[in-house]
Amino acid sequence: MNKVEKSFLHKDQFGQDFLWGVSTAAFQIEGAHDADGKGSSIWDVFTSQKGKVKNGHHALTACDFYNSYQNDINLISHLNIPNFRFSISWPRIMPTGTHPVNQAGIDYYNKIIDSLLEQGIEPWVTLYHWDLPHALEVKGGWTNRDSVSWFSDYVEVCAKYFGDRVKNWMVINEPSVFTGAGYFLGIHAPGKKGITNYLKAMHHVTLATAAGGKILRDKVADANIGTTFSCTHIEPFSQNIKDIEAAKRVDTLLNRTFIEPILGMGYPQKDLAVLKKLNNYIKEDDLNNLAFDFDFIGLQCYTREIVKASLLTPYIGAELISAEKRNVIATDMGWEVYPPALYHILKRFNAYEGIRKIIITENGAAFPDTVTNGKVYDIKRTHFIQDHLEQILKAKEDGLNVEGYFVWSLTDNFEWAEGYNARFGLIHVDFETQKRTIKHSGLWFRDFLS
Repeated sequence: MNKVEKSFLHKDQFGQDFLWGVSTAAFQIEGAHDADGKGSSIWDVFTSQKGKVKNGHHALTACDFYNSYQNDINLISHLNIPNFRFSISWPRIMPTGTHPVNQAGIDYYNKIIDSLLEQGIEPWVTLYHWDLPHALEVKGGWTNRDSVSWFSDYVEVCAKYFGDRVKNWMVINEPSVFTGAGYFLGIHAPGKKGITNYLKAMHHVTLATAAGGKILRDKVADANIGTTFSCTHIEPFSQNIKDIEAAKRVDTLLNRTFIEPILGMGYPQKDLAVLKKLNNYIKEDDLNNLAFDFDFIGLQCYTREIVKASLLTPYIGAELISAEKRNVIATDMGWEVYPPALYHILKRFNAYEGIRKIIITENGAAFPDTVTNGKVYDIKRTHFIQDHLEQILKAKEDGLNVEGYFVWSLTDNFEWAEGYNARFGLIHVDFETQKRTIKHSGLWFRDFLS
């Protein structure tokens, strides 16, 4: 049997109420970086600095979704995708990060929401997908405790203007990634480094996540409120006790540090000593304010990591053994293709009693596309999606809680520090002409959902 067809895989196997969707993020697709009163974001500033993004790429235009949203929404409908996840650009709504509100930004997202609903597509809004207003970064950004109140004001504005039609919300996207890459390693915006910046940002982002959830609960009737976490299946390089302990520390950092305080468990300081430094920033009643009873948790899983002990790595004493060094199949991001990682992550997060519902809010792969005679072939991406759906089906058959799957991403887009080198889309974008072409993976997904 041709593996591409996988005739035994059908959406009905997942149940009638299983959610199917596709995910995007504002900065990665919108472009129009200064249109209609939009303020500058930390990523606008970061990408303008030499050497920060591969090949000097920027997102001034990106996929031009700002101007071509109607066409792209038509494509979502054509692909039979019933749920569309997109993020709101904070600096498009509040150019300086705080009041006043930019009415043109409100109008823009109202047009997107209304267009989706007219076509029977359910909007899923992510409130923060990494594009902090630069004006707030000048004041310290997420390292400033005031960021919790800044974000709260922004959430109130979004709830006020969009809550009558948007019922599905995700508060903050992948906090471990943007705090780690942006405030510790400095390889993402805003480019800060150091353990102090990282720990402050970590704590304030977690407080803001719970605060955002509470505001939505108060302001939006019948809201379905979640937040999303990046998750990676971790395995030790060997059964040597030092490697096992190193893997546990990495797992604590990547998979536990942000979810556990949200669940009311506090930070996992016993299993990662550096987290005890957070006590310098935790104020009275903070631990109570970290927790919120979300309706769902979004998990975003792409790969697994193999970990070995390393005395040379500060704070964590571990290093990742790359897919290249292990000579395994990898994506253009250098991530190992290992579908069982998704099953392991689902099993792992099902062990938390406080999680009501789990949705896979991102999963996908960057592979080269072959463009021939106006068609785009991406068999590897098709296989990747199929193989991961099989793992979700296995999880469901084993009684695990998983109630939805969103592909990353609708179109090829600006992939942060990788620029336009890594293509994740179900739809190919010619960035010179902005022409869209549905890929083989997109056609397969369309037929699967029909």
